[in-house]
Amino acid sequence: MTVRGVAQVLAFNWPKVLGGAAVAVAGFLPVPAPLRRPVRWGSGAAAWFTFASLAASWWVYDLSGLYGWTWLRPVLPARVRRHVLITAGFDEVSPTFPAVLPGSVGVTLDVLDPDAPVEASIRRARKRFPARALQARAHALPVGTASADLVLAVLAAHELRTPAAREALFAEARRVLRPGGRLVLVEHHRDLPNVLAFGPGAWHFYPRREWERVAARAGLRPVARLRRTPLVSAAAFEARELPAGATS
Repeated sequence: MTVRGVAQVLAFNWPKVLGGAAVAVAGFLPVPAPLRRPVRWGSGAAAWFTFASLAASWWVYDLSGLYGWTWLRPVLPARVRRHVLITAGFDEVSPTFPAVLPGSVGVTLDVLDPDAPVEASIRRARKRFPARALQARAHALPVGTASADLVLAVLAAHELRTPAAREALFAEARRVLRPGGRLVLVEHHRDLPNVLAFGPGAWHFYPRREWERVAARAGLRPVARLRRTPLVSAAAFEARELPAGATS
């Protein structure tokens, strides 16, 4: 049992956690009678979501075996000779994932736009953990057409905050995948379990239908799905034929 994951959540997001704790404590302060009930409701909600989000993070990142990766095998292609790992500002995948794919050659790409505003939590993460990934653009991955068996994006694609950026990443994944290759997306969703755990923070994620929309637009078909806890899902989208303009 470890607390490494939740400790990182605290380190990267401490102002939000501190703010939530402060609002929770405010409910015990004397306030005018007309404000007492709404203040206590707000204080209670802040206390719940501060505790629930940390407990959920501990469950997902420390207890569930998320970063062991063997749980992903049912949604991976049968054979992986070359893979692409997609990150967005912070890479926790590349040190451990290759062990699940012995013999595969991989590249790790950071697709977070360096010219766009970066969230404070990502700046803190980058300061503590220098980037290992190659900087890339979501619309122009430095990978050959039809050259990869797997494109894996773990808790990264939601950092692309515009529909155009998400669509560009999926289109590029479609381009670099061989026939039968898969884009595997690991994400929190904006759904009831994540809303209960993270409250307003769940709006940082996207509904499952958004990823299905983007995949369909790119010409990728859903072929497999599994959950790792009620809070995290993995979805596999397959390329059935060569991308337009490619030759076998």
